[in-house]
This record gives sequence, structure tokens and C-alpha cells, in this order.
Amino acid sequence: MSPLLVKARPGSIIVEVTPESAGWTHVGFAAHRLAAGEQLNVDTGSRELCIVVLTGTVTVQAGGQTWEAIGNRQSVFEDRSPHAVYVPLDTKVSITAVSAGEVALCSAPATTHRPARLIEPASMTRSVRGKGANTRYVCDILPQTQEADGLLVVEVVTPSGHSSSYPPHKHDSDNVPLESSLEETYYHRLNPEQGFAYQRVYTDDRSIDEAMAVENHDVVMVPRGYHPVTVPYGYDGYYLNVMAGPKRVWHFKNDPAHEWLMNTK
Repeated sequence: MSPLLVKARPGSIIVEVTPESAGWTHVGFAAHRLAAGEQLNVDTGSRELCIVVLTGTVTVQAGGQTWEAIGNRQSVFEDRSPHAVYVPLDTKVSITAVSAGEVALCSAPATTHRPARLIEPASMTRSVRGKGANTRYVCDILPQTQEADGLLVVEVVTPSGHSSSYPPHKHDSDNVPLESSLEETYYHRLNPEQGFAYQRVYTDDRSIDEAMAVENHDVVMVPRGYHPVTVPYGYDGYYLNVMAGPKRVWHFKNDPAHEWLMNTK
């Protein structure tokens, strides 16, 4: 098995990536299943947190505030944006499931004390990226235009038979504005759920060159390098991306061998 692939497991914690387990500095990610009435308690410590309500409905308490019954999706493949909550460092959080569902906890180091806030679906920018069999559908949950210390969070739906994060691009060099250095996780979902997708992570010198078959709820870690995704015919793909690095900007470089694809009609 690739060292970059984190397999889903049964139970309440579906998958978890920490800076320690990943061998990097910034990105943390976990996905949790919650039964109706179940409560998840978190202390952010020295990190900021973006809670994404992937499915179901939850009540979130953080920083002296309460957001009742947020979450409006039964599937991540519904054509609608999720609810999310931003929580700063040094804050205790409780997430209580109103109905059975799934939440993602996205985190990064932080130094700024700011209010916890609800991120409404209507505030999120939705866009179509690519063309032809490279078309995918993007929702910016916590983009660089919104306040945070390090976190960038986005979700993408890739239709059946399409490629995504393609042409292959990377963001592992601190060379702004040409490229920024960002660690990244991909949390994959498939529809129907017995499907699989492929993701390759590779560097110019091939010191990393891993091709992985990813199944429902798996995570791929991208410490550096290019990282395209392909979804076979008959299945739709979804992934939730978490990025963070020394600078909170997203600038990427396409693989020069494949950049010609940007100019095709």
C-alpha cells in the first residue's frame, strides 16, 4: 500500500491525518460518523478548525456561540453547498448530531484569536472548472478571501469518466506569485459507494511517484508533487481538499509536459 494512502475504517472515526502521522507541518484532517444524538467534543488548542457538515444535521457550540440544526445534505453529491463552522485556536467545541451524518474536521496551526463563525452555504462560491472530460464542479468553502490563519478548504465533484486536478499541477515551492507551498489532503467519496477512482502523486524527479486506487472514504496525502485524479465510467467522484502552508495563498504550477492541454479547443 502506498504510504500516501490512508484507508477508511469502520467506527466513528472514519479516517484521521495529523501532522505527526503525515510527517509534515500544517494540515490536519479527520472525518467522523455521528449517530443521531451522538456528541463529538474537540479542543482546538494551538490550531484553527473548519468543521464541514458533509451530510446530516448537527448543532455546533463553540466560542460561546451555538448554531442549531445546521446541515442540509443527505449526500455530498447533492447539487448544493455544505454548512461549515470556522473555530479559532484555544476554543472548546461540541458537535451534536441532530440526525445521523458525517462531519469533517480540517485544521492548521494558528496564532490569531478571532470569533468563531458560521459559514453559510449561500456565502460559498460555486464554479465549473475545465472543459470536456476535464469538467468538474467546485465549491470554495474556506477560500483565501475569507479570514483564517492557514486553512484553505474546497470540495470538488468529478463526473463519471472525467479527470480532475488535471492537467497535473503542484504547489510545493515557496515562489509566490508563481507557486505557493501547500500541503494537501484529498478525502474521497464515490457514487455509487462501491466504486473507486485513481490518484497519482509524483514529482519532477520521481522521488515520489505513487499511483493509488482510492475507495469510498479514503484519504490521499499530498506532501508535494503533482496529484491528478481520474474517475472511471459509471461512478461520480467527490473530494474534500484541505490545504495549508507557510503562506495562505494558492498558486500552482502545471506539469510542463501536460500544460499543452490548457490550450486545446
